[in-house]
Amino acid sequence: MLGEQRRLKILELIQEDGTAKVSNLSKLFNVSEPTIRQDLEKLEIDGFIIREHGGAILKNISQQVKTLTLQHQSENLDSKILIGKKAAEFINDGDAIILDSGSTTTEIANNLSEKKDIKIITNALNIALMLGTRFSFEVMMTGGEFKAPTLSLTGEKAALLFQQIHINKLFLATAGISFESGLSYPSFSDIYVKKAMINCADEVYLVADSTKIGKNAFASIGSLDKIDVLITDSSIKQEDKFKFEKLGIKIIIAE
Repeated sequence: MLGEQRRLKILELIQEDGTAKVSNLSKLFNVSEPTIRQDLEKLEIDGFIIREHGGAILKNISQQVKTLTLQHQSENLDSKILIGKKAAEFINDGDAIILDSGSTTTEIANNLSEKKDIKIITNALNIALMLGTRFSFEVMMTGGEFKAPTLSLTGEKAALLFQQIHINKLFLATAGISFESGLSYPSFSDIYVKKAMINCADEVYLVADSTKIGKNAFASIGSLDKIDVLITDSSIKQEDKFKFEKLGIKIIIAE
């Protein structure tokens, strides 16, 4: 992997987890610790991170947590708003659902004001705070390790809850969608959670804007056959739409 590619992957990991250790990055990318320190120095000069002893933290992360701002909240915001509104149409009164963490799933939560008697399980702190005061909603959070950039709980402990329940619908977020390598995400700690979510759901709705199609993140969630429905925006390529439908995945366009 070239230096620029490695730095991009390192940045994706830090943007997802909030922090990273030099020793862990060295093992992950199979390069020396001095090389990783040089990478972090470059990312700091570029204004993305702040180096600390033994690693680095994401710049402005404390402010993001205080304001409940997600790291990628403003990216493709118009598409995410439309997708969130469309996805909420598939949630019926009395449903038991999982809302994954992320900016698009947050938009789903923004569109649930007219729903009643919904049981919501989430690993997203911001979503729990948004919906937890609704009288007719029952909101349950996972345990696990807190990830500041995504305002979420993650890791094997977060996955335990999903191994003990059964729900109607999962609204899943992802970073990459590939016809060759499937669904992917930058952080390994989230893989336990997302796989456990998928396994306990009758229906899996993937909510993702079309820019995610063709991308690969660092860690694999699994093949596309785990998905029942993809809710995306109108910029999806027609050839990609046909490929999804050939795999038995229903495509819903949010307009």
